[in-house]
Amino acid sequence: MRIAVMAAGAVGGYFGARLAAAGHDVYFIARGAHLEAMRKDGLRIESGHGDLHLPKPNVTDDPKSVGPVDIVLFAVKLWDTEKGAEAARPLIGPNTKVITLQNGVDSYERIAPIVGKEHAVPGVTYVVATVVRPGVIKQTGPFHSIICGAADGRPDAGLEAFVNAAKADINVSLSDNIERDRWQKFVFLTGTSGATSVTRSSMGPILADPDMRALFRNIMAETLAVGRAKGVALDPGYVDERLAFADKNLLPGMKASMGNDLDRGNRLELDWLAGQVSRLGKELKVPTPVNDTVYAALKLFRMGTRA
Repeated sequence: MRIAVMAAGAVGGYFGARLAAAGHDVYFIARGAHLEAMRKDGLRIESGHGDLHLPKPNVTDDPKSVGPVDIVLFAVKLWDTEKGAEAARPLIGPNTKVITLQNGVDSYERIAPIVGKEHAVPGVTYVVATVVRPGVIKQTGPFHSIICGAADGRPDAGLEAFVNAAKADINVSLSDNIERDRWQKFVFLTGTSGATSVTRSSMGPILADPDMRALFRNIMAETLAVGRAKGVALDPGYVDERLAFADKNLLPGMKASMGNDLDRGNRLELDWLAGQVSRLGKELKVPTPVNDTVYAALKLFRMGTRA
């Protein structure tokens, strides 16, 4: 398939590289030092699922030079969502599907008015990946999956074609309830991002310490309560299921992407994670004191600390 990765950061670059190595026609949209490194030395993936090197990836900073594709893997940072969607418009043809692979829980609603509801597809990804230096992406942990599905729940031939073509190369599946799946990811992500950022710790010590473990659980419980208040079909037992999942599957040194960004002095997606829970809680009259505190504690760092 003809696939564009918008943009080729840690998440988009990882999945795009897997698809390119499998023979799909993949175009990476990148910028800055990452773009130059990919042009000079290619794109490298370091992963327990197998390292790979694309010596000459199709990489550009100009979507117009690529033209329409079958699939856009949309993985820009949350603050660039609208800008990225506008930039992606040259990639969209009559049957193109733009699959959101972002954090947060409102990416589809933000891009649909720009790229068109008939093109926008809500997606969820579970992967821990970091750009360790320009041109090099490191993926850690056992999970690296994509879940996607039409917002209205109806069958979509274009989306099904992508899943069928790509599922042998990456862990991708169609959802029968993408709204539920989006919120399940959001529950877990607000927990890991909030806990690892506000404590400046990786998940191993958090899970081992009763007080920090309670912090992690309470962040997730508040997020789940907000989702249920919005009418999303979330099982009340999901929080404890995620705790058990974390005990079994998260590497002790794992941090959420926001925790890694905080360590590096980068801008944070805080406003769309703990901040989003806090705002929705106020709108829906659901108390969210732990997420409120996480947001307040990190607010001064949300634009980054680099000069």
